[in-house]
Amino acid sequence: MTAAKASQETRERVLVTGTVQGVGFRPTVCRLARTLGLGGWVRNTAAGATLELEGAPAELERFLRELPGALPAGAALRELQRARVDPVGEREFRIEPSAADGESGGALEADVATCAACLREARDPRDLRHRYPFVACAACGPRFSIALGLPWDRERTTLADFPLCTACAHEYVDPGDRRFHAQATGCPACGPRLWLERGDVTLEGDAALRAAADVLRAGGLLALKGLGGYQLLADARASAAVRRLRGVKARPHEPLAVMVGDLAEAQSLGDVGPVEAQLLTSAAAPIVLLTPRGGRVCAEVAPHSPTLGVMLPTTALHALLLDELGCPLVVSSGNRSGSPMLTDDARARELLGPAVDALLGHDRAIAARVDDSLAQVVGGEPQLLRRARGYVPRPLGLRHALPPLFATGGQLKATLAVARGREAELSQHLGDLDGLEAWQAWERARERVLARRQLTPRAVACDLNPAYRSTRLGDVRVQHHEAHVLAVLAEHGLSPPALGVAWDGAGLGHDGTVWGGEFFAVDASSIRRVAHLACFPLPGGDAAAREPRRSALGLLHAADLEPPAGWREAHFAPAELRTLASMLARGVRSPLCSSAGRLFDGVAALLGLGSRSSYEGQAAQRLQAAAERGGPQPAYPCELVGDELRWQPLLGALLEDLAAGLAVEAIAARVHAGLVEGIVRVATREGRAQVVLGGGCFQNRLLLGGAAARLSAEGFAARWPQAVPPNDGGLALGQLLGAARALGEA
Repeated sequence: MTAAKASQETRERVLVTGTVQGVGFRPTVCRLARTLGLGGWVRNTAAGATLELEGAPAELERFLRELPGALPAGAALRELQRARVDPVGEREFRIEPSAADGESGGALEADVATCAACLREARDPRDLRHRYPFVACAACGPRFSIALGLPWDRERTTLADFPLCTACAHEYVDPGDRRFHAQATGCPACGPRLWLERGDVTLEGDAALRAAADVLRAGGLLALKGLGGYQLLADARASAAVRRLRGVKARPHEPLAVMVGDLAEAQSLGDVGPVEAQLLTSAAAPIVLLTPRGGRVCAEVAPHSPTLGVMLPTTALHALLLDELGCPLVVSSGNRSGSPMLTDDARARELLGPAVDALLGHDRAIAARVDDSLAQVVGGEPQLLRRARGYVPRPLGLRHALPPLFATGGQLKATLAVARGREAELSQHLGDLDGLEAWQAWERARERVLARRQLTPRAVACDLNPAYRSTRLGDVRVQHHEAHVLAVLAEHGLSPPALGVAWDGAGLGHDGTVWGGEFFAVDASSIRRVAHLACFPLPGGDAAAREPRRSALGLLHAADLEPPAGWREAHFAPAELRTLASMLARGVRSPLCSSAGRLFDGVAALLGLGSRSSYEGQAAQRLQAAAERGGPQPAYPCELVGDELRWQPLLGALLEDLAAGLAVEAIAARVHAGLVEGIVRVATREGRAQVVLGGGCFQNRLLLGGAAARLSAEGFAARWPQAVPPNDGGLALGQLLGAARALGEA
């Protein structure tokens, strides 16, 4: 290069932060730079990625202009910091080894489903990776579940012990190949290996896969090591197999998810609109709740549920297994209800081995357990109900910068969260924290995220309830329902003022009572409870969550109403009824609550839809199913008196209709419509243009869709959780904002 030409060129160092690791960012940068004739290099760092670019100023500017549009799926740029450096006459562009030193804060991409190109290879008899269950490329495959740290390189993953063979290594260094710097790549010669254990027989490779299909075809149970943990599989058409699977999980009634081979099969099982189709076929590949069509799966899969959870294959292993079988499969996490997913092979042999017909595993270790994500569509918009595989650990953007903070979440559907600057990271679903194993899994997740983010929090936010395990670690307590509301504001980047509606099962209120049907006036520096559902007693306290019949007794007592003739005798033994009646009369062990969740439970029990629940929300879900069958109905009355939204008129009208013989489905629909009108009544009185809806009750798509539509019709801007779960899985995000407010930095 001549001195004159060198003087016409410039060189810049660009520091990039955001989701730029594990998504094919470096190969994209390399290809674009070479196309534009730029020299230099790119490498991963603990904080993101660093580039040096040298060439004509116009081409360098063109590179930075075109880069955002050239990003691979899953990549996201948070910030680019540019600085001039001296040209060195570099003409070639290369990918350099990562630099593990420096400040952390880089974002890692989530695990994504095996892409169509890789699946074609796995199904092509002429291909190197024919029937290879761990096929992956730069665009797909495991990330978060195998990552041991940042920067994202093979040596910092659980694939470090699988050196690439000559053929894979050639692809890895070829800029024109799909596997250029694909850290999770491999093939039958150098990658992880599949094995199956069935009694005293152990098979490997394709023989293991075919034997696993034989087990399922014969109506057996299979424990399969998936992307983020062990799963239990059964033929979704086989009632006996599904009942047996439920016995292994100690999950007698809660709906199970079904996996099918492609979108056409999903459409045969349920109603698939454009948004459902987009979710099903997305790289995240969540379970999607569909209105079922019936016929192809047995009734034991989702008894009395208004929806059926359906998903497409998340890995080539699942896809190849479905190819062998050609039928829908129940795919559920391989753990007993309330316990965390199993990731350790020896532990799976111990706990699952005796209960299943075969274990299908592999020798790629799982660094982080990750359950399947769960989504539904409400009002034409997607809503995540469980945020895990496919979405975690993608950061959530924040409207305002926050100091370094950590949030512990709640007790059920536990997650945790961290924040620094204008980003928050919400962890994967970690389960319920009642058991020791679940708590240990939560602690490992905490250690992992704090180490990866190198975060020393200024404050640790937690729930108000001292009985929550996670509360013991906090120093800033955030009321449960205020956190639900703040989570919605945070997700959507909304600024106060707003009316927050938080409806769920239960959370400790500031006054020591059980809240769950709350309305808040949210301002820049304050949150005030301005209304709530009228309170009623819960005989036996927490037992009412498991026995909706108790909530029904509390409702009747508070409203001074009589149930249908014979109802008490049908649901309680005489001695039991005397004890509970005495507790209510004396106010003993009968805490007051304003809970919408317990209101739904009690109504369901009065309508004969369930007096006991084997899982959270079971009775309310059956009430929703009945209401959806009932179709549009006129609303039962709710009265707003002072700060109380009184449901007593609704209950009285319900009992009158029940006595008159009105169909339960119509009554259930009128209940939903009445509660929707109650929300609108409070919003109208408060007069705040923005209304946010949060809490577990807004998983009910009939309640949420009805409230959003009615609020919109009355001129309000209604927002609800979409990327963050409305249930307690979103609490940690709201707690971050609550802590920032307490510190005066929101």
